[in-house]
Amino acid sequence: MTDTLEVPEKLENVAADPAAERTLGIILVSASAVAFALTGVLTKSIHADPLTITCWRGFFGSILITLYVLWRRSGGRESLRLGWRGWLLAVEGAAASIAFISAFKFTYVANVAVIYATSPFIAALLAFLLVREKFRLQTMLAAAVSLCGVAIMVGGGLGSGHLFGDGLALLMTAGSALYMIMVRAFRDSPVVWAGAVSAFLLFVLGWFVTDPLAVSTRDVVLLATFGCSFALASILWTEGSRLIPAAESGLLGSAEVPFAILFALLFLGEIPPIASIIGGAIVLCAVFAHAGRDWMKAKSARS
Repeated sequence: MTDTLEVPEKLENVAADPAAERTLGIILVSASAVAFALTGVLTKSIHADPLTITCWRGFFGSILITLYVLWRRSGGRESLRLGWRGWLLAVEGAAASIAFISAFKFTYVANVAVIYATSPFIAALLAFLLVREKFRLQTMLAAAVSLCGVAIMVGGGLGSGHLFGDGLALLMTAGSALYMIMVRAFRDSPVVWAGAVSAFLLFVLGWFVTDPLAVSTRDVVLLATFGCSFALASILWTEGSRLIPAAESGLLGSAEVPFAILFALLFLGEIPPIASIIGGAIVLCAVFAHAGRDWMKAKSARS
């Protein structure tokens, strides 16, 4: 849906200047990475259970994303009809979100962030297996290196009580990778609108399964902040990724990982064990090397 929506007048004015357009895109995508990086800190700061957290994050997030979708389509004729593909995206995204939030409760923020950083490689592997999409050699090498890093991190969780959380992070990463493939396959589906519906589904599920009203005033404030930051990050990334090449967007988006680790250190005092640090460093080197190489190729092609 985002590719077919009319561009608002203020963005058309920016597009008249390619340099200003690129600068704005970099700022928006970078800001989205910072906002996404707050997920771990906010999840661990809220005393409620994971399903209650996803419930209220879905409530606040769905409202803001819906307003954004309506604003984007103002004056246009685009349909918000999901169809079975859109509903499949919504349900799959909701399931991945539950695993994502739960993972933070059972392991280190650094572990979840670093494992999630491997999602592009898992998406490439799944695309090769499911739709026979070409698997590039550089992606294969980066995936192999990152897999070694993840193995070190997960192996370090054996006997420490964090193995379950690492497993949830792996499950969530696989779900996110599958979501990426579905988004590419269902090009005519309203993806952002499906995201809003997915968030609302989490609210409905949490309302009937848990007791979302049994939260403290402090948690209500944090939950509202969480929902707003989630929606803001999604909107910033959607707008920013329109203005810069995909390779550059991917490289800037990777900054979410070090930001998440830094925020966990600053706000939670969370220092991951040495195995997580070593494994995380290996994964980050693979991710940034892969994204950086794509960015350099794209830059050379434009030149």
